[in-house]
Amino acid sequence: MSGASSSNAESDDFSVSDVTVTEPGVIRRAVGAAAIGNVTEWFDFGVYSYLAVKIESVFFAGLSPTMGTIATLGTFAAAFLVRPFGGLFFGPLGDRIGRQKVLSLTVIMMAISTFIIGILPDYHAIGVAAPMLLLLARLLQGFSTGGEYGGAMAFIAEYAPDRKRGFLCSFLEFGTLTGYALGASFATGLELLLSEEDLLAWGWRIPFLIAGPIGGIGLYLRMKLEETPAFAKIAAESEGREGNQTLAEFRKIFVNHWPAMLVCGGIVLVFNVTNYVLTSYMPTYLTQTLPDNGHAGTDSTTSQVLQIVVLLVSMVLITFIGRLSDKIGRKPVMYTGCVLLVVLAIPSVMLLKAGGTFATFSGLMLMGLMLLCFNSTSPSVLPALFPTDIRYGGLSIAFNISVSLFGGTTATVIAALIALTGNLDIPAYYLMGAGVIGAVAVYFAKESAGKRLPGSPPAAVDHEEAKVLVGAKN
Repeated sequence: MSGASSSNAESDDFSVSDVTVTEPGVIRRAVGAAAIGNVTEWFDFGVYSYLAVKIESVFFAGLSPTMGTIATLGTFAAAFLVRPFGGLFFGPLGDRIGRQKVLSLTVIMMAISTFIIGILPDYHAIGVAAPMLLLLARLLQGFSTGGEYGGAMAFIAEYAPDRKRGFLCSFLEFGTLTGYALGASFATGLELLLSEEDLLAWGWRIPFLIAGPIGGIGLYLRMKLEETPAFAKIAAESEGREGNQTLAEFRKIFVNHWPAMLVCGGIVLVFNVTNYVLTSYMPTYLTQTLPDNGHAGTDSTTSQVLQIVVLLVSMVLITFIGRLSDKIGRKPVMYTGCVLLVVLAIPSVMLLKAGGTFATFSGLMLMGLMLLCFNSTSPSVLPALFPTDIRYGGLSIAFNISVSLFGGTTATVIAALIALTGNLDIPAYYLMGAGVIGAVAVYFAKESAGKRLPGSPPAAVDHEEAKVLVGAKN
């Protein structure tokens, strides 16, 4: 189904004057302002993942190596536990006071909490207070992130013209890839340039301190933008209403829109399981799990470089696939990803087990292509599941519950299953299961390419396209 062919039926009840037309320059600024939050979040994710061993030495020096590793990963995972609470708090707040205000708050909270990690005293200076403060900073990160992604999706989707929503929303995940690639590259560069002594003494702090200026830029960009046209319209219509609107929104989300919540959770599951297998578990699988089980595996530096290359290739391709989804529909692209997971998950893991630079890169790149089918389309699919008045809340709650239950636990669960069974193909089976669940969720999702967002008027690039959207004659 093409976006153009489906838009007229959706817009029969609107006139040209009802169509939202936003200046291209404003749209570009909105996309950049929304995406920079993802850059901040995933810069931290990449840095923490690649410097985990150093963080363990700095903050958990009083523990045994095994317990130190568990504590480091547990502190990392703690952020996922509070993300649903952040979604429950910031989502309804964003539907009540506006996307722009809440997104300005979340980006500065993320930047401050990351910056704090960079200035924390180490274990040798303040003892057990050091890891406790690290945990508090991670909890603040998770709480703010719970309100970040759902709002950023809603923000870009509500600014984007109907026929370009797939392309423009894909820049949100372009920000994710950029942040992770920058974080991973920065951490790898520090390990190559600094001695072990300097890295432990002060070098590890540098990337966390950089988050402060990045957050400041994000705050500036977001404060310069006006509220989205879709939200501004419903805010004007609801002005003067009384009562507890937050409780009313919760009732509406969980009672009236529970099917959308389930569909959203299923799509988020397949999207994030694929994402975290590649970005969170594969470094451990390549450098520890395979060598410990008699396979060649990959040394740490090679693994890092190959993953960065996969991310860079994905950055080049993601917006093209987002644009493709505007032309052929979101569901065909997502179905392709589900099929690839079921068919190619085992071959990709076999390539990783075979070892060697080319085979390892090929296996990682296959996973990267699977992920591209979801991260290029999910930011435009998920906002279309909810009407404007509950979009921020519905997205934030469903997204973060699913991420916490399935995305954030992916690496831990896979590692535990391999330890229990000794089967090194577990990552492939995990991906295949996610592909099946994702296909079911995509089946129940409505095609949204080229269509207006529920609860919002059509959106066009210019007046001429507005006429086309509503079927008006020149």
